[in-house]
Amino acid sequence: MDESRWRVTSSSYVVDTQHLRLRKDRIELPDGRTIEDYYVRESRGFAVIFAKAPDGRVILVRQYKHGIGKELLELPAGAIDPGEEPLQTAMREFGEETGYAGPMELVRTFCTDPTNANTVAHLFYAPNVRLAGKQNLSLGENITVEFATLDELHSMVRDGTIDSVTHVASIYTILERLRA
Repeated sequence: MDESRWRVTSSSYVVDTQHLRLRKDRIELPDGRTIEDYYVRESRGFAVIFAKAPDGRVILVRQYKHGIGKELLELPAGAIDPGEEPLQTAMREFGEETGYAGPMELVRTFCTDPTNANTVAHLFYAPNVRLAGKQNLSLGENITVEFATLDELHSMVRDGTIDSVTHVASIYTILERLRA
């Protein structure tokens, strides 16, 4: 048995909506002490797509993010729906947000906030996508598609233009892969 593992002695949901599922756990620590109210955000995770257009530029999306209250420039990404596999999500979200489509492969999976959430991000690489249709945006989405060369993208990550940690990690992961 893992001596460092916490034991959940009771658990209940305090919020359970489409946008947030919050669980309250009562935890018994390995030394016997108790944490009465430990909150965990639950999620099915999400897919992040690093895609290159026919001209070699990387496809980015600019959109308002209500949690942080500002517009962000990121890679296309989206939440996994019930019953979906991460690849299905990646292909669906990429098409909906950008209108592009093409083959993609899973590169790796990241833990996004392991202290307070069970969310994972699945990074996909799509080296050769093509415009296949129009955007099909969900309620609350107002997305502008932008493009960047690999050098421009690297600069945007370095200077903070792209500052969402999952997207920064995803970009550096693919840039390192392309360099190898």
